Amino acid sequence: MAIKIGMHTDNLRSLSGSFEAGVDLGAKFKMPHVEFGVIHGHYFINSMGYDPSVSLWDNPLQVRRYVESKGMYISQIDGAYPMMGPEGAAYGIHYGRQAIRFARELGCRKLDTTDSAALPRGISKDEAFKQAVFNYGELLKWAEDYKVIVNVEPHGACTTDVQFMLKLMKHFESEYLGVNMDTGNVFISGSDPLEFVKTLQKYINHSHIKDVSAALAAASRGEETGIAVSEVYVGQGVNAPNIKKILEYWKSLNWDGEVSLECSGTEENTRKSYEWLKAICG
Repeated sequence: MAIKIGMHTDNLRSLSGSFEAGVDLGAKFKMPHVEFGVIHGHYFINSMGYDPSVSLWDNPLQVRRYVESKGMYISQIDGAYPMMGPEGAAYGIHYGRQAIRFARELGCRKLDTTDSAALPRGISKDEAFKQAVFNYGELLKWAEDYKVIVNVEPHGACTTDVQFMLKLMKHFESEYLGVNMDTGNVFISGSDPLEFVKTLQKYINHSHIKDVSAALAAASRGEETGIAVSEVYVGQGVNAPNIKKILEYWKSLNWDGEVSLECSGTEENTRKSYEWLKAICG
């Protein structure tokens, strides 16, 4: 068993990079796997090659062949529509169902989902939990048939609350509902990332690894619930000690899972992040 280090192509979004550029960057450093976001339909930025996501209208078998031709596999696809409110029922369920179908065709067994930074207007956290139970219950009907794990990522008002997450996991106790840990989001929300991991370890099967710059931590820790990527390379920021503790903890458990580094996707940032993670993971 081993921790497998890959990357999320979303690292190239702020650089207006394409999906192919993201895959090529991971292949350059011989990463074993890649993760990417999916969109429903097409829009001009993506179609012109300035967005690193893949459309659910694309041919999944062609996408799979392309990734595998680079010596990698797809660890997870990111379909992170906010699922904790009524819009999750109106739009998120349909989006998630199509992403589950797409994941299966990709040979990928994991789908990432989440919530939004703030509770929907007029909804309490208890009401959001009830809505989440309904929404994820609908997704699990498909997940169980397609044998795809629906992961919930801490990235919002509900999901960075570790007790909310634990309650949601325990409600279903399903092998097809799990957690995609995110070290940067948990840290910026004000929580202790290692304690968050220990509380939810039973359910964690995938993770995003983000560091946080000192300036961003000073300005936003405890005020935000998530960040897109680490602007500094992973290992350079103030969250690096927490990431190291988590990786050492996973090693002690012989945890067999994938982690996707999430940093600003320049070649230098990617190289330094990957080298730092490999030195810890072995």
